[in-house]
This record gives sequence, C-alpha cells and structure tokens, in this order.
Amino acid sequence: MGWALRFLGVGNASAVELGSANATIERDGAPWLTIDCGAEGLTAYLQHYGSMPQALFITHTHLDHVAGFERLFVASWFDPARRGKVRLYVPATVVPLLHKRVGEYPNALAEGGVNFWDAFHVIPVGSSFWHDGVRLEVFAARHHWPESAYGLRLPGSLVWTGDTRPIPEVLARYADAGELVAHDCSLHGNPSHSGIDDLEREYDSELLARCLLYHYASQADGELLRARGHRVANRGEVVALREPLASSIPLK
Repeated sequence: MGWALRFLGVGNASAVELGSANATIERDGAPWLTIDCGAEGLTAYLQHYGSMPQALFITHTHLDHVAGFERLFVASWFDPARRGKVRLYVPATVVPLLHKRVGEYPNALAEGGVNFWDAFHVIPVGSSFWHDGVRLEVFAARHHWPESAYGLRLPGSLVWTGDTRPIPEVLARYADAGELVAHDCSLHGNPSHSGIDDLEREYDSELLARCLLYHYASQADGELLRARGHRVANRGEVVALREPLASSIPLK
C-alpha cells in the first residue's frame, strides 16, 4: 500500500466548512505522522481513524493548527497506554510559542498534580529529525514572523509548506527530488499567505505542476483555482506518495 497523504482539512482559519488545514501521512494504510492539531483537524482524525494521533509535527501555533491540544492532553493523560508517549515533534523556536499558547494555563487539571507536558513526549527539532526509522527535514516558512513557522519534507515523497508566502529559494533546496508539494494557496494572497498570482509569478511551471493547493477560503475559491489549471486538495482526500529516498531510511 505504500505511502499516502490524507487531508484532514484544507481551509483557512475562517473556512469552517473546509476544515482546519491539517493532514496525516499514512504508511501502509495506517496513520504514521500527523501534521498539526487544529480543533477541526483533530475531530476529522478521530472520526476517520477512531482514536487520537500518536505522533504529530507542529508547523506553528496559530489556533487553527493547535486548538485541539486541550482535547489531546485529556485523551493522553487519562489513558495509561498513551500517557507520556504521544510524540510531539516541534521546531525548537516554536517550543516556547507553543507553551505560551497551550501549555501555560495554571493547573492543567483543576485537581493539580500534573503538568500539561506530562501527557506528551516533546521532541524539539532542528533542521531534521527521525521518526519511526525515517529521517524528515524541517525548513523555515515565510509566515507572519521569522522563526515562527516551518514546513516539513519527507525526502523524495512529500513537501508540506505549512502556512507561508512563496518561498522559491527554499523549495529549490527542499523540493528538488520530485516531491509532491502541498502548498498554502488561496485565490488572493496577504502578508502571511500565498495567493495564486504569487505562486504563478514566483514558481516555474515544473514546480507548479507538482503543487497541490490547500488553505483556501471557500469551495468557490477552490473551483476558481482549478479553473486556472491547478491541482486543489479536497477535505478528506487521500493522495498516493512516492517512496521516500533510500537515504532517508537507514539500512538494517
């Protein structure tokens, strides 16, 4: 069955009907690594898989990407089989932002006696990290503020930009092996997000042909993006991925 990407949601923060822009990388039909933990994304995950995620990568801390953490904490802390074992891969500069956003409220439980992060196995990451025997790469996105948002690469297979403006110089390095590029894009850009005019101006035709667009504002906008000849992700869609590069999986 190989590798696949499941879009748990494809919308921007206001597009409730499209769901939070979160996704899960699947391996042989099973959830392998989930990208972000928005409230709607977590609900979609639970509805599809019937349980909470065991491993997540966090791109940044806007609420449509992290608002599910309180539910994830409760589900993890009160399940002895999950407590302290849910892996959170968080870019090092995002760790303090994530703590302020979701972990700093006094007393994670009213009864006391537990820290918010006791429920998880938090792994700060830099330019790369290993998950389940596979090496992934992390790169800076251009979103809202420097060193606050990051994308993810499964070499040879997938690049997930996260929320970003166009980053041609970054993708020249991190999407140079034919990867599918899941890219933030709506009909109109703004100082924190890409619009289709931005991508058409900044990216060459070969890269654009590999882009699968998400984080758009409405179903109607998605149709207009398709009318311009671009691939646009749907909520719940599953996309087959190529096998990661052999260099990302060590010999046994």
